[in-house]
Amino acid sequence: MTGRAATAAPVFSVRADRDGWLRLPPGCADVHAVVHITCRAPAPDAVRAPAAEVVVVDTSDSMRGAKLAAAKRAVCAAVDELREGAAFAVVAGSATARTVYPGPGRLAAASARTRAEAHAAVGALTAGGDARIGTWLRTAGDLFAPLAAGTLKHAVLLTGGRDGADPAAFEPALRAQEGRFACDCRCVGTGPDSAAPHRVADAMLGTFGVVDPERLADDVRAAVRAAAGKAVADVALRLWTPRGADAAALVQVSPGVCDLTARRAPAGALTGDYPTGSWGAESRAFHLHVRVPPAQAGRRMRAARVGPVHAGSDPADGPREDVVVEWADGPGPSAPADGAAAPGTGASELSRAVQEGLRARRDGDTDTATARLGRAVALAHASGDEAAAALLDSVVEAVDPAAGTVRLRPAVARAHEAEPETRSTTTMRTRAGDRGPGAV
Repeated sequence: MTGRAATAAPVFSVRADRDGWLRLPPGCADVHAVVHITCRAPAPDAVRAPAAEVVVVDTSDSMRGAKLAAAKRAVCAAVDELREGAAFAVVAGSATARTVYPGPGRLAAASARTRAEAHAAVGALTAGGDARIGTWLRTAGDLFAPLAAGTLKHAVLLTGGRDGADPAAFEPALRAQEGRFACDCRCVGTGPDSAAPHRVADAMLGTFGVVDPERLADDVRAAVRAAAGKAVADVALRLWTPRGADAAALVQVSPGVCDLTARRAPAGALTGDYPTGSWGAESRAFHLHVRVPPAQAGRRMRAARVGPVHAGSDPADGPREDVVVEWADGPGPSAPADGAAAPGTGASELSRAVQEGLRARRDGDTDTATARLGRAVALAHASGDEAAAALLDSVVEAVDPAAGTVRLRPAVARAHEAEPETRSTTTMRTRAGDRGPGAV
């Protein structure tokens, strides 16, 4: 062994519920499985993946006063949290975006000197003008663009919440950056409108939160620390299904809920990749729903094959798990016929109910809000999810939790309203190839 630190790739393992073996009643076409992926990080002395951080701070009119002061403290906390040598930049956003440190189109290496210089640049920021979040994201993307594949690319967006751009301009700008880096979004205090930053977090595989100004620095410090703790970037789940089958859904259900279905990118005639972002030493669970041609008792087939891929990995040699189904009469460990009954899918439905209910509440649709948040309360009660029930209690009064009968609380602070929505989703890119057998 030489004096250099050892390099080692993270080790992934894959396991499907019931050892990947499911039993279907004759004529059933819906296959549901929960796939567990575990990443074991490299040894502590291994060379770490290169990392880059861009901190974007809103300097529009919506940030005047205490909000901007809190955001400045948070930016400095983020810079101080960076590991030595990590590439970073600070971007100030209003109607335009400018890299206030180290300068246009550049990244600096974190050191005592560059941190102090960044602090000074941040201290001089003032608020004024409109907000154009899509422009800020494009500037961050341009900073990340020259970096090598496998770099851990992470951004933190601190905003007052409002985006002044027409949605017709915002959405294309967001889609142009989707998959290029992860972005955690924080609204400072009770932002007037968090729809745009929430949409950014969802699309950019990040997290979203409305944070009180006095807690913002600690929250951002934790977000940067979590990003720096990842071991491998741009991990996707590669899913193969046989000819005639359809991948109906792939949803991360633990530790947070994130629907990846619409993010599939083709990786071959029968194969698709679903982005899951960067991974450290952790485990995640995914609900897989595949529709296959129905068959009669006695038929057996491989309904899916799934495993992680990332930059530098060889999909042919990586861990993969087969989901095998058998149509049979009589009792046995059957795959449920609907998503609501499938293992792990309760978390998906709970997340959707929370998000739809809170969205309806903000839109003034109290009937829909009451119905959907009531459904969320019922699901939390049925699953024994005390944490979700406690969070929902901040926005509804549960009259009959088992039946989902609730009353909307009349006045809810925006930060409290956002918390169950934030906890219901942790928002979490893409490659090529194709192989895999069909029926067995």
